[in-house]
Amino acid sequence: MKLKSLAVSLCLTSLMLSGCASKYVAPEQYSGFLKDYSVLKEDKSPSGAPVMRWIKPGIDVSQFTSVYVEPSQLFPQPQPTEKIPQSTLDGITKYYDQALQTQFSKALPLASAPGPGVLIVRPAITAVSASTKGLQPYEVIPIALIAAGVSTATGIRDQDTSIATEAAFLNGNDGTVVAQVVRKGAGTELDNSSQVMTANDAKAVLDGWAQDMLKSFEQLKHK
Repeated sequence: MKLKSLAVSLCLTSLMLSGCASKYVAPEQYSGFLKDYSVLKEDKSPSGAPVMRWIKPGIDVSQFTSVYVEPSQLFPQPQPTEKIPQSTLDGITKYYDQALQTQFSKALPLASAPGPGVLIVRPAITAVSASTKGLQPYEVIPIALIAAGVSTATGIRDQDTSIATEAAFLNGNDGTVVAQVVRKGAGTELDNSSQVMTANDAKAVLDGWAQDMLKSFEQLKHK
């Protein structure tokens, strides 16, 4: 009975916490990857997702004739775990690069290096985490590569996965920042606490981020 009561208490606490949790990345969770966070404001992405972002006022994106996607970084560099191994981290950054290149190539030719007329996309994965479903997820920045522990007696075994990104967009002419975005998303739910997270569990989130970035660019282009 005591175990059952504990499980109920944990669930209720979790519901209250998750109801109050912001969908925006909080300032204390910023990784330090971007140079200036003070300009960020709460906004919605083209798909309606909550983001923290900034776009340089009056920016004319028609000046960009090609786009260069820098290899995405894990920032700060994390230590892999059994739950989230190095192969998963490498797979996430590799797929993120592919997703960004696929989307931006629909609007601009891909450049092989920065230069005049080039829009530079500088992305980073700043959090990857897995936590027991029904408990408050761990989303500690720098990268949280930990799984929340809970007794199987509670009956809560599914695992939530989450991931966060920060990205800067630079003018290839002089390297000035023309836009920034910070956001997070939920990955595929894992079946249990022993299941290892793979890059496939984050692909839908990464695709969505890349699609929103392209749509934001296109919206600016047609203003």
